[in-house]
Amino acid sequence: MNIQIFGTKKCFDTKKAERYFKERNIKVQFIDMKEKGMSRGEFTSVMQAVGGIGSMINDKAKDKETLTLMKYLSDSDREEKLFENQQLIKTPIVRNGKKAAVGYCPEIWKSWESEQ
Repeated sequence: MNIQIFGTKKCFDTKKAERYFKERNIKVQFIDMKEKGMSRGEFTSVMQAVGGIGSMINDKAKDKETLTLMKYLSDSDREEKLFENQQLIKTPIVRNGKKAAVGYCPEIWKSWESEQ
């Protein structure tokens, strides 16, 4: 498995995701979204893997103004706005090749283990 975790150091769910893989001796690559963020390709790949942009948006994000604005944008504009404002993305985002999961989803990660 080739696991990448996109998140922030202060996010509790991101810490739990890191612990989940560490306990199973699975090597992970951690990308701090406050420092680096996602590339356009990574963003598109994750969006396709999780079934669209709706499941990537964090409704509890602090930037309420941009969140409200996104509700009134077309899908392509929402996608662009979310890419520009990655602090609105729900974390952690865990990638395993072309597969991805948004949020704390141990049941999905477990299914990846059984496919090995």
